[in-house]
Amino acid sequence: MTLYRECGGLWLGLLLALLALSASVHAEDSLYWNTNSGKVSADIRSTEFFRVLQGVSAATGWKVFVEPETAHRVSAKFKDLPPGDALHILFGDANFALLPGTNGTQKLFVFRTSISHATQLMQPAKLGDGSARTAKAIPGELIVRLKPGMKIEDLAKALGAKVIGRIDSLNAYRLKFEDQAAADAGREQLANNSDVTSVEDNYSIERPPGPRELTSGAPPPPHLDLKPPSGSDRVLIGLVDTAVQPLGNGLDAFLEKQLSVAGDSTLDPNSPSHGTSMAETMLRSLQTITKGSTSVQILPVDVYGPNESTSTFDVANGIATAVNKGANPVNLSLGSPGDSPLLHDIITEGSGKGIVFIGAAGNEPVTTPFYPAAYPEVLAVTALDQGQLAPYANRGSFISLAAPGTSVVYYNDRAYYVMGTSASAAYMSGALGGYMDSTHSTAAQGKTFLGTSFGYKPAGK
Repeated sequence: MTLYRECGGLWLGLLLALLALSASVHAEDSLYWNTNSGKVSADIRSTEFFRVLQGVSAATGWKVFVEPETAHRVSAKFKDLPPGDALHILFGDANFALLPGTNGTQKLFVFRTSISHATQLMQPAKLGDGSARTAKAIPGELIVRLKPGMKIEDLAKALGAKVIGRIDSLNAYRLKFEDQAAADAGREQLANNSDVTSVEDNYSIERPPGPRELTSGAPPPPHLDLKPPSGSDRVLIGLVDTAVQPLGNGLDAFLEKQLSVAGDSTLDPNSPSHGTSMAETMLRSLQTITKGSTSVQILPVDVYGPNESTSTFDVANGIATAVNKGANPVNLSLGSPGDSPLLHDIITEGSGKGIVFIGAAGNEPVTTPFYPAAYPEVLAVTALDQGQLAPYANRGSFISLAAPGTSVVYYNDRAYYVMGTSASAAYMSGALGGYMDSTHSTAAQGKTFLGTSFGYKPAGK
């Protein structure tokens, strides 16, 4: 089944399989997809395009990918139109293609320049609920914390579970059960065990998308000279992310030996990973702040390994690893809607020791919390586009900083660009590290500098 339109032309293949949706935005906006009649009705009054795409995804079950540059506002009112005509009105001058997926789920690509640039996945969200993604607990898993001195192995055996992760310094363990029913039964038993201090779900965190190739107009790579630290003033930025590849251009001296809490990574050698692009974004920011000479280095901690997603447990483990190696600040250009007490506790403990955490606010135009950025101990950074809030960026009340949402990075002598609040957070981490290094300031003093220089006040706050 294929629906394709480009440059003003419209081709309809077979009729679209549709699901029903009836919701409103601000008690006015509505989008209704009628399964039986194959008709679409809408009454949308100045709503952000990405929110409309989220509504379409929720209504149809399609995976919707968009080129970030398509962002605009949608105003449309119609009744009982065929799906192709409805999408033509909703999408304005943007092109789109609906293609079959390998697992039966159709994929809708929305773009201005090329279908290959439609890479940003829209998470389904009903229009009008003001929310975006919901937290995804990993089936059959629990995070268990024990009282000091207690052993997990015998307890796991009695529950019929396997210990697949551990943070011994926190007495925290990741248990894998045979299935969700076994996990539910295990949770009930753990609730009555006096040696157990807490039980919680382990939430999935998707791998952030990597950068896209830039064909023209790229600035040169960062140029930095590594100087020795002055006394005990060494600044080490923790990068909790995907694995980082060799940077080239004389920049690898700024990377400490990479650590992993999730196994050996498998990266595409032909394009930069998300972690690689975050590392170079930090170095570009460092160059700006320090005028090209700094002793700041980056400690990469891989929390994804070869997997398509990580978890709140592994991110907590990655943070503990970075902190134990002396990282301050710690960059967290990742996240999910999953509120994890373990993750919050380890950040709270680190914050109490003077460690500054900087997190990406999320790449959906909503106000709902995105963790770990939404924790009060984290400096949450949203994205700017030409000095204005980027149309794709979260604008929740938990956000405290704003920075450019686009960064140019180099890999194998080719230029790429990465877009999103991930880049904004990495830019802030580099700026903080550079300020601490060049002024011999503490992390707390650098935190004040960021608030003064890059502070963001959400609407209505």
